[in-house]
Amino acid sequence: MLAKVFSGAVFGVDAYPVEIEVNAGRGDPQIIIVGLPDAAVKESKDRVWTALINSAFQPPIGRTTINLAPADTKKEGPSFDLPIAIGMLAAQGDINVATLENFAIIGELALSGEVRRVKGVLPIALRMRAEGKEGFLVPVDNAEEAAVVEGLDVYPVRNLREAADFLDGVQELQPCRVDVEAFFESHAQYDDDYADVKGQEHAKRAMEVAVAGGHNLLMIGPPGTGKTMLAKRLPSVLPPLTLEEALETTKVHSIAGTLAARQALVPKRPFRSPHHTISDAGLLGGGAHPVPGEVSLAHRGVLFLDELPEFHRNVLEVLRQPLEDGTVTVSRAAATVTFPCEFMLVAAMNPCPCGFHGDPTRECRCNPRKIEAYHSKISGPLLDRIDIHVEVPSVRYKDLASLERGESSAEIRARVVAARERQRARFKGARRVHCNATMRHKDIQKHCRLGPQAQEMLKHAMSEFDLSARAYDRILKVARTIADMAGVDDIQSDHLFEAIQYRTLDRR
Repeated sequence: MLAKVFSGAVFGVDAYPVEIEVNAGRGDPQIIIVGLPDAAVKESKDRVWTALINSAFQPPIGRTTINLAPADTKKEGPSFDLPIAIGMLAAQGDINVATLENFAIIGELALSGEVRRVKGVLPIALRMRAEGKEGFLVPVDNAEEAAVVEGLDVYPVRNLREAADFLDGVQELQPCRVDVEAFFESHAQYDDDYADVKGQEHAKRAMEVAVAGGHNLLMIGPPGTGKTMLAKRLPSVLPPLTLEEALETTKVHSIAGTLAARQALVPKRPFRSPHHTISDAGLLGGGAHPVPGEVSLAHRGVLFLDELPEFHRNVLEVLRQPLEDGTVTVSRAAATVTFPCEFMLVAAMNPCPCGFHGDPTRECRCNPRKIEAYHSKISGPLLDRIDIHVEVPSVRYKDLASLERGESSAEIRARVVAARERQRARFKGARRVHCNATMRHKDIQKHCRLGPQAQEMLKHAMSEFDLSARAYDRILKVARTIADMAGVDDIQSDHLFEAIQYRTLDRR
């Protein structure tokens, strides 16, 4: 008898449907899986066989052929265990084949018959809804993740017996429901707050400007001045995630397997801080079968690179294209996939190898050649792509000892959201332009016009600091953001002057 079960698999950040055809026939007892299965899929026949026995089912007694269609696409991972087992039972007549038409099924099987969580459930749920499926059987630990997809009934199953009895009409299961609005509200609080930061008002102002316009930021300062502390509080002032952005972000984390069990969505903007020993594949994504890297895991959030010059130069150079395009394409012999990576880059570095160059209280032990070599680890093209360079000096004792709390993250966030709303209205209908940092050249010409006095000031700065054309565009973008924060339509001279001040490394 022939049975057909519907499931899905992930390619890149999107899913495609997989039809699992199971034919139970006569012959020597054996299970054959075709349709380009990888090692994990081939091994599923042993897991499924044992799970059937331990769930009090009779395994097939003849030749069983399992086809995973489309047959020209490689199938990976253990997520086909449960649908294969259901297909075997249906092929033997233990489950009504007609009931399988409206359901999609996914899950890994333990030898006991327990259903374990798998990766990539959210994009598969979105695809199953598009395919017109009424129900989706998933592991209990993946139920909340899939249930955020409206218009699809998600049924959490604990074991193979429960799934089979539900499909056969013996047992009832209640679909999982997620209150998305309540979920966001329950995760709206942050443990870190800018009120905890002593002093550093200039740096906090620069970070507020960076967040308000989505600009990349580089902090330069001696050790212990609070660069990492400032960076870790950035998510607390970023605009809240919209549902659409949360779904985009959660898809990437679902595929990478970084979601916690029973986590419905990524409720806050990601903050990723990889170690400086990371490889280019770890940063961009890769592997024999490409998976998302840190730049994609930071999608719609912040990628923080501490001790920037300590990263391998080739690792830093691969950031240039993702910073410009907002996507990263990983090509391997097996496949070529594209992952989203629209993130805000925040980096920190010391002014020299010992860390105390320019510090008024501690002596620098580095000679000019060492300092130059240290700075040359970061290429000019990469620095051009960082809109704001800001110095973070040592904190004075007076500020450290003060009992006054600084401005809270909630207050800063309110101003950031107001500036972002102005930008959202300005770029309404524009493709892939959602904040000032993502403006293209034609947008800069349209929205960043300068008066005669401001033009003369920028002309002088370009000549004095020998700035590149890309740095010119960055200054205009930052000035546009400062004007938005001031609530005005025209870029004025003081906005431009502040933007020029944020090119510290160029001024050196």
